[in-house]
Amino acid sequence: MLVDSHCHLDRVDLSRYDGSFDALMRAIRAAGVGQMLCVCIDLEGFDAMRELVAGQPDVSISVGVHPNERDAREPTAEDLVRLAAETGVVAIGETGLDYHYNRGDLEWQRERFRVHIDAAKQSSLPLIIHTRDAREDTIAVMRAAGADVAGGVMHCFTETWDMARQALDLGFYISFSGIVTFKKAEALRDVARRVPLERLLIETDSPYLAPVPHRGKNNEPRYVVHVAEQIAALRGMTPGAVAELTAENYFALFGDGKKGSTRVA
Repeated sequence: MLVDSHCHLDRVDLSRYDGSFDALMRAIRAAGVGQMLCVCIDLEGFDAMRELVAGQPDVSISVGVHPNERDAREPTAEDLVRLAAETGVVAIGETGLDYHYNRGDLEWQRERFRVHIDAAKQSSLPLIIHTRDAREDTIAVMRAAGADVAGGVMHCFTETWDMARQALDLGFYISFSGIVTFKKAEALRDVARRVPLERLLIETDSPYLAPVPHRGKNNEPRYVVHVAEQIAALRGMTPGAVAELTAENYFALFGDGKKGSTRVA
């Protein structure tokens, strides 16, 4: 069974499915994807996202505010803890730091990140961390705020082995998206070769970052197979073995989609 550990089902283009979310889900399942984590990026969209996937036993959700959502409603730890108690919520995030699109005083991003870490610790749920062009500050906030207590995943990882090693030392998993299939991503493929197998996850980040051979098109969870194939080639494994391994890792971190994770801190 394939698991897509990070996607945004509420943002996938349904035009090829005549607007039918159910048709999208049938196509995903037919491709062998047996579990998905639909990730929240703002509180304004949380209720609609939750309602969209309600009744889908193979879809879990998260709650959080993305670091690029500058004008979004600012969450408190209490907000996040309250929403984390909703059925199907298995993680806090995505959260983190992104300095690529933001300039000036970014203390607001760092404070938002700290709030999410606090909420994760209070709710005993893992974190989903996004980081871009903010390596040192991301690790520094994680250490200072005690992110290791909650644990979690560095999603759509595109950084260096040094950063991956520091995140691993804090107990985090490393997740690779379709970027690992891109022609110019050899440095990232080297990281993917080195991450311990027991800390490895795969994802699509749908509808973004479609893997080769679908690069440039609308991404969907069913394309996670191509990420599995790339990891398999890098690690000398079969795609089936990668699928099985990353599924086991997913459930170890996030649980089975019901309340109460099986994650071991």
